[in-house]
Amino acid sequence: MKLRLRSFPVVAIVAMLFVTPTNANADAVADWNLIAIQRINTAVPARPGPITFVDMALVQVAVYDAVQAIERRYKPYHVSIPGASGSPDAAAATAAHDMIVYLFPEDPNQVGSIGQIYQHYLEDRGLIGDPGVNVGHAVAGAIIALRANDGRFPPGQVPFVGGDNPGQWRPTESFIGMPPSPPSNAPMVAPWLGNVTPFTLKSGDQFRAAPPPPLTSSEYTKAYNEVKAMGARFNSERTQQETDLALFWAANYVVVWNAVVRNLAAAHVDNIADSSRLFALVNLAMGDAIITAWDSKNAYVFWRPLTAIRLGDSDTNPDTEGNPMWQPLFNTPNYPDHSSGANNVSAAATRSLALFFDTNEMSFIVRTTNAAATQPTRTYNRFTDAAQDVVDARIYEGIHFRFADEEARKQGRHVAQWVFGHFLKPLDDE
Repeated sequence: MKLRLRSFPVVAIVAMLFVTPTNANADAVADWNLIAIQRINTAVPARPGPITFVDMALVQVAVYDAVQAIERRYKPYHVSIPGASGSPDAAAATAAHDMIVYLFPEDPNQVGSIGQIYQHYLEDRGLIGDPGVNVGHAVAGAIIALRANDGRFPPGQVPFVGGDNPGQWRPTESFIGMPPSPPSNAPMVAPWLGNVTPFTLKSGDQFRAAPPPPLTSSEYTKAYNEVKAMGARFNSERTQQETDLALFWAANYVVVWNAVVRNLAAAHVDNIADSSRLFALVNLAMGDAIITAWDSKNAYVFWRPLTAIRLGDSDTNPDTEGNPMWQPLFNTPNYPDHSSGANNVSAAATRSLALFFDTNEMSFIVRTTNAAATQPTRTYNRFTDAAQDVVDARIYEGIHFRFADEEARKQGRHVAQWVFGHFLKPLDDE
């Protein structure tokens, strides 16, 4: 079942759900993935970027269990409903709707509310009163109960600001220039994220990164000099192509990778059972990968290049020449360096896709969310090539050391392989 409207912008799709009938065979998994992405990224107050990966994992695992309760092709993640019947589209839409309302409570009278979108969606497809609606409600309720005390948004959190010793992360300045621009000297975003209960892993530290190299090591010196030269805002040694790559991948990764999944599903997946599994595998892997990244950030509290280069003359390494005026190409995110969240989730997404399609060799298009990028799309022919570009881009942006990127890529791949090897398996797989 293939979605006919996937190439339209989010706003256009939401509008069309209200005013025009859509293909009766459209895949509700992909439809509601897009609606969930739109809700998450227009939330007020704004949702911190790292948390959106956990949000999407919650949505997609509920959609998966709702679909599989009816289709019965793959093992449930958490919820089994014996005798479930009805339309899997109704079940998927309802489960997604309930999870979005749970994550982002809203005024039911709001124009364009998720409730109105959901009602029109069912009406347009003749699904009002379909038994699948009850399946979706039941699954979403069970997933909400499962994750009720998972460590998200714990009360009484004290802002975390790191330390002042060489190698320790601390809040950084923001500059007029390339976004994103957290407030200057902002404390760490979501310091609790590394302690959130993973969706599939045994614990957040299951794939903890190897520690960053000692400040006096040749590996650190090499990485320091690389990002200092290649990631500088002014007088950089980057080529124009490398700057273009940095701009392209300065993106909203939850939006980017879910769009890739929608496009690949449209081209290569023709049934809702497989579609629900694909979206769940990728988003479970990215959700657990971001938890893994934050566990490592909390474990090592390693400083960012901006701090390291400005304090290079007092870092105990005689081979790192400091520059107190150095600025990165992009503003530094307000959390520690090691390991990289962007590379964790990108490696998790690309490895999940390669495992699902049983090949690394596949042509796909990535669309950036950065309006300042010199090219809106890039075409890749291997999943690993996209993952490698994210490693390099974060150095060219001046916000990561290479070892933080490469360790994160390993972590993300390990997480994806764990998810694929242990969850959402075919029913006949023993």
